[in-house]
This record gives sequence, C-alpha cells and structure tokens, in this order.
Amino acid sequence: MHIVFFGSLILLIIVGVPVFVVLLLPVMVILETTTTTPPILVIQRLFSGIDKFPLMAIPFFIFAGNIMAQGGISKRLIRLGNALVRPMLGGLGITTVISSMFFSAISGSSPATVIAVGKIMLPAMEKEGYKRWFSIGLLMSSGSMGIIIPPSIFMIVYGAVTGVSIGALFLAGVGAGIVYGIAFIGVCVAYARISGMAREAKWDIPELINAARACFWGLLTPFIILGGIYGGIFTPTEAAAVAVVYAIVVSALIYREMNLSDIFTSAVDSAITTAQVMIIVAAASAFAWYLTTSGMANGLTGLLAGIGSNPVYVLLAINGIILIAGMVLDPNSIIIILVPFIAPVAVAAGIDPIHLGIVLAVNAAIGMFTPPFGLNLFVSSALGVTFNEAVKGALPFIIVGLIALAVITYVPITSLWLPAQFYPNISTTFAE
Repeated sequence: MHIVFFGSLILLIIVGVPVFVVLLLPVMVILETTTTTPPILVIQRLFSGIDKFPLMAIPFFIFAGNIMAQGGISKRLIRLGNALVRPMLGGLGITTVISSMFFSAISGSSPATVIAVGKIMLPAMEKEGYKRWFSIGLLMSSGSMGIIIPPSIFMIVYGAVTGVSIGALFLAGVGAGIVYGIAFIGVCVAYARISGMAREAKWDIPELINAARACFWGLLTPFIILGGIYGGIFTPTEAAAVAVVYAIVVSALIYREMNLSDIFTSAVDSAITTAQVMIIVAAASAFAWYLTTSGMANGLTGLLAGIGSNPVYVLLAINGIILIAGMVLDPNSIIIILVPFIAPVAVAAGIDPIHLGIVLAVNAAIGMFTPPFGLNLFVSSALGVTFNEAVKGALPFIIVGLIALAVITYVPITSLWLPAQFYPNISTTFAE
C-alpha cells in the first residue's frame, strides 16, 4: 500500500497536477477505499492546519510586498544598490545580489524578488556583456533570499508549526542571509575577473547621496518591522499589518506612484497569492496527519534516530532529505509535512530549533531554483526566459548555494549570534 501511495504521488507530480491536489487526492482515495475512516476528518485537518494566529501575518506581508513592488520602492532599491557597488569588479552582478537582499527584506517573497529585480537587472546585465545563463542563474539564486531574509513567510509557517519565536527566526535570518548573499557576491567577482570585465573608475558620490535619499522611506521598512517586534511594540502578526499601512502611505502619499485603483489591484493579487499559499499549507497539514496516523512517518523518524545523536551526522541527513524534498515540493509543504518528524530528532541531538529553522530555510531557498520543480525556474518565464535556459543558469549556482548551506549548517554562530543577543536561551554552538 505504501508503494502505491508514493507511486501515485510521483505520478501526479510528473503529470503536473497542482501541489495541493497531489497532497490531498491520494489521501482521500486511500481513506475511502481501504479504511473505515470518514473523509470528513481530512476536511477538519484542512481547516485546523491553517487555524493558527501567526499565519495571519502571511496575507499582510504579501500585500505589503506587492504594494512596495508596484509603488516604486523596488526601482529605488535597485538604484541605490547600483550606486553602492557598481564601480566594484563585477559591480552589476553585485548590484543584482544587493538589490535582491534589499527587496527580500521588504517583500518576504522569493518569486516576487526574482520578478521585481529581474525586470530591471536582466536587460542591464546582458547589455553589459554578462552571459545570459549567468544573469538568469544569478537572478534566480539571489532572489531565493526572500525565504531566508526577514520578513520570511517560510519562517512564519515554521514558527507556527514548531511554536518557536518568529522574532528569533527573523533575527537569525539576517546573519544567514548575509552569508548566503556573500557567497553569490563572490561568484560575481570571480566571473568578472575570469571574463576580463572592466570596473568603473570611481563612485559617483552625488548619485549615491541622491539614491539614498530617494530610497530612504523604503529602507525604513525592515527597521520598522524588526524594531517594532524587538522593541516590544507589536507582535510579528501586528508588524505585518503595520507594514501594509506604511507601504500604502509611502507608495501613495510620499512617492505618489499608486492610486486607489492600483491599491485595489494589489489587494486582489495578494488575495490570490494568499489563497495559493494557504491551500497548500492546509493540504500539507492533512497529508502530514495521514502520514502520522498510517504509520508511514515512523520510517523517516526511525531513519534519523538511527543515525545517533551526533549533530553533524543528523544535520547532514536532514540536509539530504530536505534538499531532495525541495526538488518536488514547495517550501511551506516541506515544513508542514516533514518538520513534525525531523524537529524532535534534531532537538534530541542538541540542535537549537532556531538553528534548525534557518538550515531548513536555506535548503528551501536552494530548492527554489533546483530542477525539476523549483518555483523560480518557472517564475523566470515572466522575464522571457525558457525553462531550459533557467535550468542551465541554475546548475552552477546550486553548487554555490550548497557551499553557503554547509557554512550556515556547521558554523551556527553565523546565524545565531544576533538572536542570542536578544534571547539568552539560544546557544550559538551545538549542545553537548
């Protein structure tokens, strides 16, 4: 029965059925045909899976990100990134990475980052002489930082499932995002050196000042969100609502690039995206419930437990499992389905749950541009990129992402130092 179950999952994925159907259909069919369990329990699990207060932050952060992308903030961020690093060797590529980090800190969404930054940077990089495969790969990989850098929707879901502090996860994402970004900046410098690209003579100080001034209100966003959370002014969910109000004020009243019609359009787009995220979270919750009640999850838990209590080996196994899962599942499904079985084993091995969340986030980020079903591979089509071009560009950057993953995984202080300053119970080393 287990073979038939997982075989049907693979078949549905290959056929291209939507993810929530892939997760729900086999469960419903098996319950109906081989058990006396009433299917109504699946419906109950769908609702209970999204009946969590922290998840209310998701639609607000999506809405805020859409407003900022359409309200002129994204192009101002790119202008600032360009003014900061353009004269450096590989400056235009570095601009792409820095801009993606800035926008990730505002939108919390990997696909939104790829599109917002890519529409401006892909033509510019090709005009500058960057190979198309390199430009595409850099955009998809650096855009995946939307999962790592706060406010990350992935971390909100992880916090809702595990009960760990979303605020601590956000802080840990800062350090991990910097390490991840530096890895891709290094690739840009190496590519420029190998290709013999010239650098611009000097920084344009007046342009840098003007770009910083124009981008000031947009750059305040992450400080308002994180400062409000850690200052005890509001919770992460309330911070998301504040971000929406602030984004509307900046885009409509300060930058004056949005009107009521534009805001309404953003609200509709955000509602559609929220529905897509939430139905996957709900379906994954029902799927995880079936794995638990049917006993199928015991194999995974037993496999991890059999490795022992050495955190090095446990993390290596977890990375392998999540990287494979990331090739076919979206990040939120991975959390709902696998974390309930992985987290107890990891904690027993002395791995801090905050560190585990960051390691999973980096894995999920790499999965966003890993064939065959990495979401960014398909999102890049909005930039006029074919699937084959996206895969060709992604492959070298997957290796770079894995190197960054290894550093973040086995040097916990890179991500845990900052949250440890605010949360004394967080250890920056593996527990003995």
